[in-house]
Amino acid sequence: MTQMSKNGFPVERIREDFPILKQLIHGRPLVYLDSAATSQKPQSVIDAVVRYYREENANIHRGIHYLSERATADYEAARRHIARFINAPDPRETIFVRGTTEAINLVAHSYGRRFIHADDEIVISAMEHHSNIVPWQLLCEQTGAKLRVIPITDDGELIVDAYAKLLNSRTRLVSVVHVSNVLGTINPVKRLVEMAHSMHIPVLLDGAQAVPHVPVDVQDLDCDFYAFSGHKLFGPTGIGLLYGKTAWLDQMPPFQGGGDMISTVSFERTTYNSLPYKFEAGTPNIAGTIGLGAAVDYFQGVGVEAAARHEHDLLDYATEVLAAIPGVRLLGNAPEKTGCVSFLVDGVHAHDVGTILDQHGVAIRAGHHCAMPLMERYGLAATARASFAFYNTLDEINVLAEAIDEVKEVFS
Repeated sequence: MTQMSKNGFPVERIREDFPILKQLIHGRPLVYLDSAATSQKPQSVIDAVVRYYREENANIHRGIHYLSERATADYEAARRHIARFINAPDPRETIFVRGTTEAINLVAHSYGRRFIHADDEIVISAMEHHSNIVPWQLLCEQTGAKLRVIPITDDGELIVDAYAKLLNSRTRLVSVVHVSNVLGTINPVKRLVEMAHSMHIPVLLDGAQAVPHVPVDVQDLDCDFYAFSGHKLFGPTGIGLLYGKTAWLDQMPPFQGGGDMISTVSFERTTYNSLPYKFEAGTPNIAGTIGLGAAVDYFQGVGVEAAARHEHDLLDYATEVLAAIPGVRLLGNAPEKTGCVSFLVDGVHAHDVGTILDQHGVAIRAGHHCAMPLMERYGLAATARASFAFYNTLDEINVLAEAIDEVKEVFS
């Protein structure tokens, strides 16, 4: 397969860094278009994880022997690298968690227990992933608070005027997605933060779909919390990050109790460790953290902005090609999008689309994408979704289009 690229982006060379892309699926070259679910991993990340287990496997922070000290140094170096990647002002404001879901649950439990009470309000949007809906519903059930939802347009944009009307003296938190995992919409989050802050309301941003695709600067955004997952950022599964401003984290009680989050323990009283360790109870995912640090280093070596330009070329081409196929309908036409295309084929369930595409070696996602309220907003049960990363090519989109033609033939 000839690999095409625009703007001089070295996609052929980059693909060599991802060993999984070299395999055949059902006798055909793998066309991996499911990076919104999880991204593939470069060899450097795989090597970093293997190196930890092979050369320095030991628990961190508590050991005084060589392996423990070396593992601790690599773990904390990864924290510093990741903090720089999102421009966090202090590495102590970066908390390692299992992923975006755990990060949001941490804020819901810890911030929620301290600051949210009966009749208070939490604002989310109609395009949220379940991970940014269910934790707030649970908190509302426990406290008597109320959930308010920002509506969206048919094109998949937040209605900012409606958002402004939702903010009031009872609003205790805004929690919105930076980039939609279904629509690809890039929300105007900096503006949303400014509007909330004008009323002294803190904001959490779900950055799971943003950090692999757009530059993220938490100081420029001025958000109070920012959450993302490592496995969507070319890193391992089971690791992610919560950024939080010190002013909030210092006031929030620990999320979990156990080792490493304590300063002193007696049967009468426990005192807690300093940031970020107050929120990192127990043995962490050391290998995953080191792997995520390697992923960030790799991504920065590729160039975040160069990768984003290449993905925008992919998005433009995919939109043009798929929209030209009779019987194919695209969902989400916001002017600001990342490389994600949700689509429907007339008369064919999304699961059937995904199954036939798989026979062509094309991996996409089919279903409600953990965004059932969004599906309900559009009156749909499911969509097919092709999502891109910087290792994808224009030729792979041609393969996708050819496979969709096969879907139509099968169901004609």
